Amino acid sequence: MAGMLFTRHVTLSLQQNSRLLLPCGRYISQAAAKKNVDFEYDGPLMKTEVPGPRSRELIKQLSTIQNTDAVHFFCNYEESRGNYLIDVDGNRMLDLYSQISSIPIGYNHPALKKVLQQPQNLSTFVNRPALGILPPENFAEKLQESLLSVGPKGLKQVITMSCGSCSNENAYKLIFMWYRNKERGQAGFTKEELDSSMINQSPGCPDYSILSFMGGFHGRTMGCLATTHSKAIHKLDIPSFDWPIAPFPRLKYPLEQFVKENQDEEARCLEEVEDLIVKYRKKKKTVAGIVVEPIQSEGGDNHASDDFFRKLRDIARKHGCAFLIDEVQTGGGSTGKFWAHEHWGMDDPADVVSFSKKLMTGGFFHKEELRPKEPYRIFNTWLGDPSKNLLLSEVLNVIKAEDLLNNAVQSGKVLLDGLLDLQSRYPHLLSRARGRGTFCSFDTPNDATRNKLILQARNKGVVIGGSGDKSIRFRPTLVFKEHHAHLFLNIFNDVLADMK
Repeated sequence: MAGMLFTRHVTLSLQQNSRLLLPCGRYISQAAAKKNVDFEYDGPLMKTEVPGPRSRELIKQLSTIQNTDAVHFFCNYEESRGNYLIDVDGNRMLDLYSQISSIPIGYNHPALKKVLQQPQNLSTFVNRPALGILPPENFAEKLQESLLSVGPKGLKQVITMSCGSCSNENAYKLIFMWYRNKERGQAGFTKEELDSSMINQSPGCPDYSILSFMGGFHGRTMGCLATTHSKAIHKLDIPSFDWPIAPFPRLKYPLEQFVKENQDEEARCLEEVEDLIVKYRKKKKTVAGIVVEPIQSEGGDNHASDDFFRKLRDIARKHGCAFLIDEVQTGGGSTGKFWAHEHWGMDDPADVVSFSKKLMTGGFFHKEELRPKEPYRIFNTWLGDPSKNLLLSEVLNVIKAEDLLNNAVQSGKVLLDGLLDLQSRYPHLLSRARGRGTFCSFDTPNDATRNKLILQARNKGVVIGGSGDKSIRFRPTLVFKEHHAHLFLNIFNDVLADMK
C-alpha cells in the first residue's frame, strides 16, 4: 500500500521535497533516498500507548522518592539509536526533541562509544578532578582541541561549568566584577568593601542589575531566576531582585507581509531597553549587563531580526554594559551555524557567550578584559568535567566530517517547508510556523490543543516538545536528515487529520 511506505524508511527514487495527496486524503511528503546509517533504525515502532505499563510502574516507584509529575516516560537508552528513542515498554519513537535540545549527534553514536573504549581515555572518565585547583596535565590542550576550536569571534577565554544555569549564574558574577573594577580603577579592595560584603551590604555588594527580556529563560538558580520570564511556575515563591525587564519583539507572520509592523515593534522594544537603562541608573541600580537569547526558546521560540540584535549590541556598548548572549539552547549547530549569533554578521558580537546542552559541557566564553584578577572569584569544586570536553572533541570531528551544519540547513528547510504546507492545510491548528535550520516551531490555538497534539504525536511514534504558552518546538539532533523530516511530516499529518 502506498500509504504504508512512509511509516518506515525505504529507499525511494522520488523527486526530493515533492508532495501529493492520495485519493484517501493521506498527505505524503516524499522522501529523498535514505543514506546508509548502520546504527540507526528504519522508523518508529509502537507497541503500547505512552507511557506504557512498565513506565507507569516505574513512575509509581519513583514517586515514593520524589515528585514525578513532569516525567513523561522511562527510557531504554541502551537500545536507543541515532534519532530513535526507545522506552522501557519497547516503543521506538522518532525523537525531534532530543532531551530538550541536548543530544548533538544522536543516541549511542559509534564515534562516542569508541572514545569511551580507548584505554588512554579511561582515566578521564574514572577521575573527576577539582579543576580550579588540581587540573589534569592535558587540560589546556584538550580545551584548545574542543571548546576553543569553536569559540565565538573575539572571545579567547573560557570557563567550563556543569550546566546552563550555573554557566549564566557565574557569567553574571563575572560581569558584576568587571563593572565594579571599571568603577574602582586601579585601587584595591577597601576594608569597607570587604567588611560590608560579609553582611550583604554596599559598597562591598553593589546594587547592580542585569537587563533581561520578557519571555527569556536563563536558568532556575537564584540569580538566573531574576532574568527568567517564561513561566510563572519557575519563579513562584522564590525571592528575587528588582532588575529591569524589557519587552521582546512579538513579530507578525509571515514576515514578508508585515515588514513595517515588525520594524516598528523592534524599534519600540529597543527604545524601551534604553529607557530602562537610564531609569535604573537613576534608581542607583546600574545595569551592568544585558542578557539575551538569539531565539527565545523556553519562552515560545520568539525570534527577532538580525538588525534588532545588532542595534541591541550597540545600545550595550553605548551605555557601557556587558553584552551576554545566552546560547545554551541555540548553540551547537541547530540553526545552521555553530553559534546562532553568527547569523547577525558582526565583528564584535558579544562580551560573554554562555553554552551547554549540545556542547556536552556547560560554561562561558568571555573577553580577556573580563578575566578576574584574583583566585576563587569564579569557582566551584568541579568547574565542569574533562570527560565532557573529550566527548565534545569527537562530536566536533563528526560535525566536520559529516558536514552536519549544512545538513541542519537542508533538513531544516524540508522541515519548515513541510510545516508551512501543513499550516496551509490545517490553519485552525497551526500558525506562525517559523525557524532557522532545524530550530523550528509553530503556534497552536491554546495550551490544551498543544498538549493534545504532543500526546497524539507521541502515541504515533514521534517525540516533540512544547515551549511558551501554546507553541510546539522541534529540537532534533544534528544527524536528523531530510528523510527523517519527511517521515515526521507524514506522521504528523495523520495526527492533525485526526484532530479535525
